[in-house]
Amino acid sequence: MRFLVRDRLLGFGDDYWIEDDRGNKVYLVDGKAMRLRDTFELKDTQGRVLIDIHQKMFALRDTMVIERNGDLLARIKRKRLSLLRNHYRVSLIDGTDLDVSGKILDREFAVEYDGELLAVISRRFLHIRDTYGVDVVRDDADPALLIAVAVCVIHLAEKEREAD
Repeated sequence: MRFLVRDRLLGFGDDYWIEDDRGNKVYLVDGKAMRLRDTFELKDTQGRVLIDIHQKMFALRDTMVIERNGDLLARIKRKRLSLLRNHYRVSLIDGTDLDVSGKILDREFAVEYDGELLAVISRRFLHIRDTYGVDVVRDDADPALLIAVAVCVIHLAEKEREAD
């Protein structure tokens, strides 16, 4: 299942639609400006909040938190640094970890669980400017969660680049 995400051109606080591979709007990423912490909501086409994404306050390292219906679902933070790739760990509330690695700022990375590919985020095969694809590889994977993970790691990587 492939989703198309248009990059935010104006920055934090902007809203943008995520479409399926047929061009149908599926999710809205609603950036909440004027908040103490970076906050996004992933909504369905009827405007219902599916996932709430926000920056964890008072963390030693930048950490994003993903919640569903007010319950913690996952924490995302940078795992380690290497010269060519970025690595993030997604710690799910059930104790499992997802590994996100690749060239985050280039929108070329993967999400894996225990060495098994869950999703690929890439611009490689798209001809639409400022758009990247989120290919959910496994049928039993949660597309909303994987899209939220992609939004989080891109946001964290962009904040880190701005700080440098």
